[in-house]
Amino acid sequence: MARDEEARRFLGGPRPLGALVPALTRPAFKRKSPAGAQIMADWPALVGPALAAVTQPLRLASGTLTLACGGPVAMELQHLAPQLAARINAALGRQAVERFRFVQQAPAGAAARKRPAPRPDPLPEQVSSALDGVASPELRAALERLGRGVYRNRG
Repeated sequence: MARDEEARRFLGGPRPLGALVPALTRPAFKRKSPAGAQIMADWPALVGPALAAVTQPLRLASGTLTLACGGPVAMELQHLAPQLAARINAALGRQAVERFRFVQQAPAGAAARKRPAPRPDPLPEQVSSALDGVASPELRAALERLGRGVYRNRG
């Protein structure tokens, strides 16, 4: 009997499972808040596909949502901040986002936009015939590139 009493005193006796959950989840929630995790998971649905393509939520701490954005998007987001915060808070059902912090970096899913290769414009007949007389293929190719650069956008 003394042993059972000692064990009960050490463990505090039987406790409901719900009483143990906060102690188990506290370390995980210190690293990432539930609201922050929900914002990151639902980001495209919260802000729409256009803004989701150029932004990425990084962290929510003390009411400040840190967003990664590329290029001049931060200026636009500063103007949209009140509406954006209202939309996010409405989706979360509580006041989680009070202000934004913008970090200049390309979002993880954003692909770098490549310019399409310029379409080679035809060279004037006079230049083409002059290039036919050049014997060296390397020199002919270099002169042809030079000619395309000179006569680009002329037409």
